[in-house]
Amino acid sequence: MAHHLVNEIPPHLSMWRRVREYAVPPSMIETATARRAVGDWAGACAAARIDVDLDLRAVADRHGTPLASRLRADLRRLAPDLLRWHMPRIAPDGRLRPGLTMTLARYGDPGAVPLSLVVRTPPVRADAGQRMSLAVWEGSGNDVPGGPPYAHPHPHPERRFRLDLHRHLWDAERSGDLARRCGALGPPVPPDRQDGPSPGSGPWAVARWAAEAEALLRAEGLPPRGAFTVRLGAGRRAVFELVAPDDSHAPAFRPLREPLPPQEEAVLPVLPEAAARSLPDLELLRAGLITAERLHPLVAGSLAASVPSAPTPVSGPSHDPGDPHRVECGGEVHRIALRDGVLSAIDHDPVTLRREELLAALGGPALACLRMIDTAHRNPEALPAVRERLVHGDVSGALAVVERLLGPGAVLRDGPLREELVTAAARRVDHGLFRAGLVTEHPAAAVPAGTGVVGANHRPRIGRRTPTAMRRKRGGLARPRTGLSP
Repeated sequence: MAHHLVNEIPPHLSMWRRVREYAVPPSMIETATARRAVGDWAGACAAARIDVDLDLRAVADRHGTPLASRLRADLRRLAPDLLRWHMPRIAPDGRLRPGLTMTLARYGDPGAVPLSLVVRTPPVRADAGQRMSLAVWEGSGNDVPGGPPYAHPHPHPERRFRLDLHRHLWDAERSGDLARRCGALGPPVPPDRQDGPSPGSGPWAVARWAAEAEALLRAEGLPPRGAFTVRLGAGRRAVFELVAPDDSHAPAFRPLREPLPPQEEAVLPVLPEAAARSLPDLELLRAGLITAERLHPLVAGSLAASVPSAPTPVSGPSHDPGDPHRVECGGEVHRIALRDGVLSAIDHDPVTLRREELLAALGGPALACLRMIDTAHRNPEALPAVRERLVHGDVSGALAVVERLLGPGAVLRDGPLREELVTAAARRVDHGLFRAGLVTEHPAAAVPAGTGVVGANHRPRIGRRTPTAMRRKRGGLARPRTGLSP
């Protein structure tokens, strides 16, 4: 039976509920699915705001036609909207984890450094639009020729974030494995059933760690009973080992009996985040914070039958911004509604409105109807919904909300709404400069002319333009991580 969150919603579930509402809009899913259905994988990627930074001809010339054919087959099975749905995100607003290179598929023998299909997210300074990119990584630190002119800050695939062992999170033909792989076919298992992190340490999928770790060791070409690590948080890592009575029994895991030296621990396989943590969609369903109809169709098709008792979320009264608003004006109740493409006070004649607008411009008191229209232009009630859509890159969805609220012929006035739209447009320019390779260093590292300091050797000064992440690193007391750390 689904549990209920009576007092308050956990912060991570609140974040994921907003992500599921705004990050992958239904229009994106419909368009990407339609393009994928006709074999247009590039068009599906474009619909999901994923740039393609690979050339199949270059891959064939460099690595042979058979490998290029395997890559092309995976691209045709790729559901880019499903990939965006399952991408790692950061708190508090649920944006894509920036500066990430994540493996989707490997083409080679286990244990070697194979050619890989990877997906990348831009750095924080260029994450406007929340776009991603597909590329081919050779294992040498460089991409196959035919890639973009920009240099990614972290081109090496991240060990902790990988989906080559979880194809059901991006492969449309394997999406049916989601319920089995995420543990949705059985009741929730408390984390204290096995030796792992405490129940209050986070939404961990401890019951699946043994099976997932066995698949991880097999993919790395290691013995099936070995040690692996799980990252439990910033600076916190646990080392476990797989054990079983014999190879015919299901594996189990336990903490390593004796600690390893840091150098040996750093090179152990890392359990991917997709295997270490519980699926957010399953948590939302079991908590009654979302219905299956609001999930991605491929996710809903796999999870709906596994959570039959999930309660229906209680929603407030719906409000259509196009409906007439009512305001008390001059002792009467007047209506504010869309007329001829603009928000207007429909109970005042045009002559009266022009006179009152002129009086207000000269400093006189404005009518209550005009004050409400001005507020709707500057700081409307729908501003949080517009802001959430802009944060997740859904510019067309944000503009659609504005048009439904103010009308397609409205002229925005100075205020929070206009500032949000202007800021979003400016940040999209920054993303374009990054994609074009025209920004080679962080803006905070710029050196004033005439100082005689070489920019590459200059330690950037902390200022108001310095990103929060850089300020936290510079101001923290912890020592920087070594190159051996994951």
